[in-house]
Amino acid sequence: MPKAMQYTKGSIIYFAGDKDDRVFILQKGLVILTSTDIESNTPITEQVKNGEFFGVKSALGHFPREETATVLFDSIIISMPVTEFEKLFSSNRQLIMKMLRVFSNQLRQIHKKTDSILNNKNNINQETGMLEVAQSFYKDGQYISTCDVCTKYLQCFPASENKEVIEKLYQDAKTRADKLQSGGTATQTVSVPINYEGTLKQFALPAFERFAKLYDPGNVIISEFEPGTNFYLIQSGEVQLVKCVNSDKKNLDILKPGEFFGEMAILDNSPRSATCVAINKVEVLEFTKENFQVLITGNPQIALILLKLFCKRIYDQKRRFRILVLKDLQARIADVFLMFDEMNPAANPYERQRKFNLTIADIAHWAGLSPEITHDEINKFVEKRKIEVYDNYIVVSNIADMERLVGAHIQLKN
Repeated sequence: MPKAMQYTKGSIIYFAGDKDDRVFILQKGLVILTSTDIESNTPITEQVKNGEFFGVKSALGHFPREETATVLFDSIIISMPVTEFEKLFSSNRQLIMKMLRVFSNQLRQIHKKTDSILNNKNNINQETGMLEVAQSFYKDGQYISTCDVCTKYLQCFPASENKEVIEKLYQDAKTRADKLQSGGTATQTVSVPINYEGTLKQFALPAFERFAKLYDPGNVIISEFEPGTNFYLIQSGEVQLVKCVNSDKKNLDILKPGEFFGEMAILDNSPRSATCVAINKVEVLEFTKENFQVLITGNPQIALILLKLFCKRIYDQKRRFRILVLKDLQARIADVFLMFDEMNPAANPYERQRKFNLTIADIAHWAGLSPEITHDEINKFVEKRKIEVYDNYIVVSNIADMERLVGAHIQLKN
């Protein structure tokens, strides 16, 4: 049950790094949230207004607190467990849409910072951006995807000055795709994550059949930079999220049945921030911008899943951003290993050796480095016998060495 609690001036409600499943509402008084900017390492202070929630992302996502909550004046604060917050959230349409938009904007801002540190052109116009996306697929020999992006480009910008370039790219890619196609494509069986089974059951009714769409492997469902008019729920199959960084494709994530995508552009009326490609045969439910609000507010479980999804994506993107701001290249690569160790904790925490199913190309991607530079830096670890590199995996001899390296660099930065 929610509890009203009195806090005196100077009290700390929680510290950064704490793990806690409570959500708070400031009823009366003054509370500030203090965190550290990942890039500049300077303090950030945010004031909580009366009636506002705080501590939501970490509680919903079960992540450590990112900020310290301090009471500046005597205050009355309502504390509630996540289950109570979910009930309140589900019954308040205005709160649902406000929080979804706030979290969507936070994720968008992290994307912009990441683009900036990777020297990606985040101010590129939509036409040029989509052209670069099509060219990046073509360069990688993904001709079906190239054709799909070209088709979307011509639908969005029929009078573009790049029309002839796009049409030529389409014809060339189609010719190559036709030559490569022979026989059928094997369909991969995908297990359904338990967390999303309830979502899929909600959409198993015949009334939703009219929203169903099928995509073959390689088909582009949405393209980065195109206007956002629809969002999707995966019924079966897997979808790869890809971002074009300096004309090269970077894999962001793989989405599975029960997960949504495309909702960010709906919430903040902005162009698509990533390209979504069918890995295997994919069935989705496609919903329009017009029925988004009705669907979300009329289905509390879906709204909660979306909110938790934003929490996870924000946390994941911030974790990756922390890697990219490290100036020391050895520390940056070491932090990639630490990130994957956090994602997949060892069965025996006292065992120092770790095996990661990563290649040098994977390390380059997550560290934001070129394959050549990554190879040189990895060799330094190998020479010191810190790691062993194999074709499809890498063994870290002592994960504590990576922790010390990253910790030392962070201390120097401070």
